[in-house]
Amino acid sequence: MRLIVLLLSFVISTQAWAGELSKPAGKVLLTMSGNIQNTNEDGKAVFDIASLEKLGMVSFQTTSPWYDGRPTFTGVPVQKLMDYVGAKGTVVKVTALNDYTTIIPLNDFKKYNVILALKINGEYMRIRDKGPLFIVYPYDSIPELNNQIYYSRSAWQVSKMTIE
Repeated sequence: MRLIVLLLSFVISTQAWAGELSKPAGKVLLTMSGNIQNTNEDGKAVFDIASLEKLGMVSFQTTSPWYDGRPTFTGVPVQKLMDYVGAKGTVVKVTALNDYTTIIPLNDFKKYNVILALKINGEYMRIRDKGPLFIVYPYDSIPELNNQIYYSRSAWQVSKMTIE
């Protein structure tokens, strides 16, 4: 019985995501486009801080090449974001505010529990501190993540994601 209730709640929540997404009320931080099924603005999905946080936030601590110690990153699981917009494809082209671009395989998000961080150590990330959005892998949890391939996929100041 418990499994049936869990499955029904998953189906209901998935159906609630299908189609038109609600429009953000605040400043748009992220624009998603390309091969997505759910949109809220001219074939795109746009998000402000509140609409991202509404998807559910997770936190983890990890070392990285950019910060001393093991800061705590808090953000939206990128796989959940991809599910929310109905992403179909094999890769995501991520573009930062400074036009830095990286290509990330879609399966990375599920395989490694990657987050789109909005906070570091409980504080919203500012542009000068790699914010407002930063793709972070849990580098300490899997040794293979500690290499240049995954560091190059860890874009900061993320503003656009295009699913291809």
